[in-house]
Amino acid sequence: MRDILPDLRARCSDGIPFALATVVAVHGSAPRDPGAVLAVDAAGTVVGSVSGGCVEGDVYEVAREVLAGAGPRVVSYGISDDEAFGVGLTCGGTIEVLVRAYATAAEREDLAAVLDLIAADLPVAEATVLSGAAETGARLVVRPALAPGTPGTPGTLGTLGSEGLDAAVTDDARGLLAQGHTGIQWYGAHGQRRMQEVAVFVRTYAPPPRMLVFGAIDHAAATARIGSFLGYRVTVCDARPAFATRERFPVADEVVCAWPHDYLEATEVDARTVICVLTHDPKFDVPLLAAALRTPAAYIGVMGSRRTHRDRLARLRAAGVDEAHLARLASPVGLDLGARTPEETAVSIAAEIIQHRWGGTGRPLGELSGAIHHPGGPTGTR
Repeated sequence: MRDILPDLRARCSDGIPFALATVVAVHGSAPRDPGAVLAVDAAGTVVGSVSGGCVEGDVYEVAREVLAGAGPRVVSYGISDDEAFGVGLTCGGTIEVLVRAYATAAEREDLAAVLDLIAADLPVAEATVLSGAAETGARLVVRPALAPGTPGTPGTLGTLGSEGLDAAVTDDARGLLAQGHTGIQWYGAHGQRRMQEVAVFVRTYAPPPRMLVFGAIDHAAATARIGSFLGYRVTVCDARPAFATRERFPVADEVVCAWPHDYLEATEVDARTVICVLTHDPKFDVPLLAAALRTPAAYIGVMGSRRTHRDRLARLRAAGVDEAHLARLASPVGLDLGARTPEETAVSIAAEIIQHRWGGTGRPLGELSGAIHHPGGPTGTR
């Protein structure tokens, strides 16, 4: 959704009717994950993608039908289906796509409220009925319970058709939002647990996860660029004013001049945050890593040679850090790609972060068999 957010907001504000196709489920290998969207407006203009090109033509026709008044639909495409093969889904998986229209001003206003929250990096979840006893396309927008002083309004907007179903989905949507997960949930007609009567797709929009890069060196500039490309909100921190400058790190969302451990102890770190320590100096590294290992950060990577790593571990042990915490360190940082330049090293670091996120092996896919995409969700990073 974020990749076509400006386009959708423009159509809502300009009063342009459009249909939105959303990937709600993926089975096996498929080009896009649940939550990928494609929009088709009344003029036939297309933005976004649900399959990287495999089934876009057929989804376009379905979207035009829905926009003309056919009602919300869930369509499936799979390698075993003649129709799916005919439109080009030859990657071996199955995708399910919900197509619904935002044809009226009221529908676009409701969606615009969600888009505004996403644009402001405020958390929100959107639950949509896919099938069952409730009406297909019924929609409930859920905001988390907010701490005092947090921007936005907690609560819900819309209904899935019954008070019990709304209550159950609201609870689950808030849990999924806290974890940054998206997927289909099943309920009874009135929200009963462990029943399979109603399928509800819950799409969560959490603020971008953070990447904290410590050490304003050339490798940090490359790491900041690739972190931004991967969707992280990037902060670069260094205690040296001559190095921690906006000119050196134009892509970073934030450049901070402070002692690294002081900044880390004062900033927010959650279970999706990744920390990259590139400082190369014990007077920075040791207090910083001792503080980092007390956080719930998903990944803590540290640059340096194997000799530097051994020395660093000895200093951290002397500072009272136990073996269980030390085992969390990714050091030396990155996967073995044979990287030499700062840019190649940044790719190595990013590859390890992605591997950690999804539980990959880090081995060439050509050496492996079975599904290319790992089943299930992230292992705790995003």
